[in-house]
Amino acid sequence: MEALDLARIQFAFTISFHILFPAITIGLASYLAVLEALWLKTEKEVYRDLYHFWLKIFAVNFGMGVVSGLVMAYQFGTNWSRFSTFAGSVTGPLLTYEVLTAFFLEAGFLGVMLFGWNRVGPRLHFFATLMVAIGTLISTFWILASNSWMHTPQGYEIIDGRVIPVDWLAVIFNPSFPYRLTHMAVAAFLATAFFVGASAAWHLLRGNDNPGVRKMLSMAMWMALLVAPLQALIGDAHGLNTLQHQPAKIAAIEGHWSNDEPGPTPLILFGWPDMQREETRFAVEIPVLGSLILKHSLTEPIPALKDFPPEDRPNATVVFWTFRIMVGLGLLMILTGLWSLWLRWRDRLYQSRAFLRLVLAMGPSGLIAILAGWFTTEIGRQPWVIYGLMRTSDAVSLHSATQMSISLVTFVVVYFFVFGIGLVYVLRLVRKGPIPHEGRETNDGGAGRPRTPARPLSAPEEKVDEG
Repeated sequence: MEALDLARIQFAFTISFHILFPAITIGLASYLAVLEALWLKTEKEVYRDLYHFWLKIFAVNFGMGVVSGLVMAYQFGTNWSRFSTFAGSVTGPLLTYEVLTAFFLEAGFLGVMLFGWNRVGPRLHFFATLMVAIGTLISTFWILASNSWMHTPQGYEIIDGRVIPVDWLAVIFNPSFPYRLTHMAVAAFLATAFFVGASAAWHLLRGNDNPGVRKMLSMAMWMALLVAPLQALIGDAHGLNTLQHQPAKIAAIEGHWSNDEPGPTPLILFGWPDMQREETRFAVEIPVLGSLILKHSLTEPIPALKDFPPEDRPNATVVFWTFRIMVGLGLLMILTGLWSLWLRWRDRLYQSRAFLRLVLAMGPSGLIAILAGWFTTEIGRQPWVIYGLMRTSDAVSLHSATQMSISLVTFVVVYFFVFGIGLVYVLRLVRKGPIPHEGRETNDGGAGRPRTPARPLSAPEEKVDEG
């Protein structure tokens, strides 16, 4: 393979690892804020126990997300220097704003959140948790603003071969940004909900039935029931926006090659888009439904891949299937939520082993759907790194294939070692489950305890003879 192919594989590999940790971090931060708010309102110990249980897992994910994110930033300069030269005046400030707002907010309150439970007042601690949760969402805002601008660039001029921003509001709130931000944030909440639900199902299947585990499953299934259908509606709106601004991507997603025959476009459920033969083989179709979903019309066809030059077409084989993986998992999430409602009505939510096995199997579904969605949107943008402005082949640094091969192999080995250890540790924490009465303040002294004296010699009950 050429250096360009290896650079793309390396970026895809590192971002695939990175996106998993922020997705769980975003969802867990908000989940922790909800748990602490419920604890303050009701004073029920189950919420406090769950808070301390998930706080440990949040801390590990947060750390791995920061480490993997640093690598992403460096790659823009090392592997994609021509992209940085061309568009750095837009993407650079957006990422800087993310650091100055979100990261500083998270870092400033993270210590209080992690270590201040018995050292600050309950309202101040809740405020710290809330600030960390808001920080993760602000981070999502800036990252998606930068990435969305690359899909639907607005508010710029090209001067001396470089992109110069002339309207920052247009840059940030570009046409695809609201849809992509909402879609990603809701995806993070769903991924976290199914991670939490799978953790509870694992314990219930092994007989570890306690109020904390039940509360985890109940809250996760309420989230699935309410948010999974909402995500389907957001995805539909996102698809209509993509049809308007990136019609070649939609044609690839649908595996639709030609409008030679007049009439509406069918929806291809399954098939194999063949880039060489320019057709979708073994297609299983539903007549008219493609036009109905994307055009809201019974007669108007959608754009076809042959409407675009071959060099401007994305890889339809990959995009076609990654999109269907994402949608298929989304439908399973909706069905899981509906099943949970029926079992809740029958008072068998915590006893149905078939349902618990499904929830356990669905544990990684949110993360897999996020990866499939990112592959769809990023590969579907090709051959453009900035849609309509800069091709990916023009953005890569002038490295040799040998150099890129060495760095790629190094990344693969290091990532699987470092983050593999982190993943194993997270799963061990999940296996322990919530500990009853964890975080309760005691009157015992000792190192790190809340009543440890600030001055060591003030600890003895009797005065020390100063003579």
